[in-house]
Amino acid sequence: MRRFVIRRLLAMIPTILAVSMIAFSIMLLLPGDPALAILGEQRANDRQAYEALRKDLGLDRPIHIQYLDWAGKALRGNLGISVRNGQPVMEGILQRLPVTMMLTLCAMAIGLLVALPVGIISAVKPNSKLDVAGTLFAMSGVAIPDFWLGIVLIFLLAVTLRWLPPSGFVSPFEDAGTCLKLMIMPAFTLSTGLAAVITRQTRSALIEVMQQDYIVTARAKGLHELLVVERHALKNALIPVLTVIGLQTGRLFGGAAVVETIFSIPGVGRLAVDSIYYRDFPMVQGVVLVLAMAVLIANLITDVLYAGIDPRIRLA
Repeated sequence: MRRFVIRRLLAMIPTILAVSMIAFSIMLLLPGDPALAILGEQRANDRQAYEALRKDLGLDRPIHIQYLDWAGKALRGNLGISVRNGQPVMEGILQRLPVTMMLTLCAMAIGLLVALPVGIISAVKPNSKLDVAGTLFAMSGVAIPDFWLGIVLIFLLAVTLRWLPPSGFVSPFEDAGTCLKLMIMPAFTLSTGLAAVITRQTRSALIEVMQQDYIVTARAKGLHELLVVERHALKNALIPVLTVIGLQTGRLFGGAAVVETIFSIPGVGRLAVDSIYYRDFPMVQGVVLVLAMAVLIANLITDVLYAGIDPRIRLA
């Protein structure tokens, strides 16, 4: 297993390099001069501020020198200074990252708790009414946009029924009950697409596994259908499901930006949106890089779990 993890870490290096180049290129892709875009129209004629900002951003040097300098500082944890408030970019991201991680983990938990049972029931009883209901659930989850579902939940559960608070965030260390109430709607909103995809993948993978010879043998031995599914079929069927979960991690982080904005959650996604609005491009660069690293780490964890379930993967 150790060699398998080392190989996966080495394989991540080219991806990290490519991601760092993309993150660095954010300012270069802006039309015109990035310094003027950051200063805005009101201060565009301030030559002294313009020259000072170009020097601070390193825009007066060749592009490859700019990238090497930025990447070298990023390796040491220095992602620059926020143009908006003068705060170190890494410090601002680390303050918001736990909130986004908690929202993402809650959404992942809700998605798995809903999707796995629905997918298993649909596979065990194909073409039944329960299977049709599961298919409709999966199609609805994929089709409904997060922003629309979030607004509808706020209107129904917060404004009309007044069961839950409409928006905001409270740390679980301050008030766990209020934090749970505030997390229910955004986590459910973020989890619907994930639950739909996992439901369909679980159903199709389990149906395929249930047709294998060893499942027929287990049934011929007189094992109860529940034991056949639990002990023989489900473990092998979860292998492609884990792959889908790893791939959906990036979608969760991307969807968090929309959900955090709708529900006024001070996470990394909302930080990115606010930074774009205020033209704080050093912060945008840092957020892109950190979220990309988080997705890579999530995929690494998925690969390790994948190899743990199927020893053939790590021995290949």
